[in-house]
Amino acid sequence: MFKHTLSLVASATLVASLGAQTLAIDPIVVTATKTEQSLQNVTSNIEIITGEELAEKHITTVPEALNLLSGISTVSNGGLGKSTSVLLRGFDTNRVLVLIDGVRYNDIASTNGPSFENLIFTDIEQIELIKGAQSGIWGSEASAGVINIITKKAIIGTTLNAHLDYGSFATKKYAASIGHKTDKFDIQAGVNRLTTDGFTAYAKRYDDIKNYEDDAYRNTTINVKAGYNFDDANRLSVAHTDIDAYNEYDNSSSDSRTATYTKKEKLSQLAYENKTGITTTRLHANRSTFRRDYSNNSKYYGAVNEYGLTSQIAYSDNDFILLGGDYKSFEHLNTLNKKFTDKALFATNSNTFMDKLILSESIRTDNYDAFNDKTTGKIGIKYNFDKDIYLSSNYGTGYNVPTLYQLYDPTYGTIGLTPEYTRSYDLSLGYNGFEITYFYNRVSEMIDYDFGISKYNNIAGISTLKGIEVGYKKEVISNTLLYLSYTSLSAKNQQGQDLRRRAKENFKFGADYYGFDKLHFGLYGEYVGTRYDRENSLGVQTGRYTIANAVTNYDLSKNIKIYGKVDNITDKYYQSINNYATSPRAYYAGIEASF
Repeated sequence: MFKHTLSLVASATLVASLGAQTLAIDPIVVTATKTEQSLQNVTSNIEIITGEELAEKHITTVPEALNLLSGISTVSNGGLGKSTSVLLRGFDTNRVLVLIDGVRYNDIASTNGPSFENLIFTDIEQIELIKGAQSGIWGSEASAGVINIITKKAIIGTTLNAHLDYGSFATKKYAASIGHKTDKFDIQAGVNRLTTDGFTAYAKRYDDIKNYEDDAYRNTTINVKAGYNFDDANRLSVAHTDIDAYNEYDNSSSDSRTATYTKKEKLSQLAYENKTGITTTRLHANRSTFRRDYSNNSKYYGAVNEYGLTSQIAYSDNDFILLGGDYKSFEHLNTLNKKFTDKALFATNSNTFMDKLILSESIRTDNYDAFNDKTTGKIGIKYNFDKDIYLSSNYGTGYNVPTLYQLYDPTYGTIGLTPEYTRSYDLSLGYNGFEITYFYNRVSEMIDYDFGISKYNNIAGISTLKGIEVGYKKEVISNTLLYLSYTSLSAKNQQGQDLRRRAKENFKFGADYYGFDKLHFGLYGEYVGTRYDRENSLGVQTGRYTIANAVTNYDLSKNIKIYGKVDNITDKYYQSINNYATSPRAYYAGIEASF
């Protein structure tokens, strides 16, 4: 069985063609600077997960995928479909900008955290994780980093793909996609349907989840990308994602049999691109809408509209400047009926000297009608000693404005909240599949929920989040790919107290074996270190456990594959949030056909 597995440790790219038993460098392009570049020429600290890796592991949700990466940890209020937070280097979800095919997914009608639990794509091309403050490029919401989810594009001809999966808790997943491409026109469309009886979201610590009622979840996701090439220089494209989810949930003190909500999310983009000589100009219009309806008649509706223009000028083979501007409106509809706007100008410059030294600089100014104007920036440097050794460093500033929910919600909002500011620094050394990174972040006037007043508040003083990431990914012996990562994190508030639900240590491991012609075996998992449910190391200790998963794939024919997977193979009991259940040992199997 020929496997072309793309492997990456932070900003090093390694392609392992294990069936052919060869290793080669692959020029993956990323969007760390709002334009495509070879990963080798980007200074930012980046990790990439490819669609092929996700398919081999049969990852169900985007949080599962992200949790494979160093610096990422996840906590959840239950199983599939339950509220999930993805922490990046200790930063909350609402400080990470999430894009789906370039369109914002951060929910303005909430605390600005994206609903990661509702992302169940099967046709992902790659996920890019860009670490550190990126506000100088992307603006507010990117003060801790950017997650860019890129779905697959059509390839020449016509392609068809279908999945059918079944597993524990009566979990069923159906997925199908079709793609078609000619010289002029291309379209890729997919639909995913997931249903599960699930297990209880709420469960007292060490109670058997079988003693509680199940909390079901349903999700239908549709995504379409299409484009038309008028000629070699002009292209018009559209993209749309539609997510429709139903969830049964419990609060933190009871096993509710009636609490439900539905969520409808729509993300759309219309874009035009022109390439003339050394200049590439792009116009886009994006719209994101979010609607949550609860069984207690609470309703939250929000929308983000964005219009932008960028122009990239390649003034030499390896050097370019990107100039642009955008206008965004943020609306919280129905209950609050509030909005604010942001007008921004930005520029990024990148230079490569002697094919080894890369320098990049970005600057952005944001003009809000509801907050003070702010200028943020980012500078980066990277030196490639050769194809296997590099040294890089980045410094950036971040700016995170409060959401309309945090400002105006009648129960939890605080009128007068001001933006928080972030300073971010990292230093990385990479060698032959190994990378070590030191990162340091300072956040002033952090916006957080204040339990003392039961409202959102600016926490006076400086919070610090710092640590070390170590990663290794390489074909260690013939046909065997090994990947390891370790993160040590210190995340403290302005009083020097540990922030809640941040593990002090995290070790992730995995191995894939491709030695058989049609068979693949994989094992992966993580150790979560000490973690407390409340600040200042108070409350329940929810860490100090190891979870492992196993998967096997078999090619029945050129076009048909089957798989089996066991999650939590040791049946380890744990909770990532106190009194919220996690999955015991679970079994899944499926079949995939591609034509």
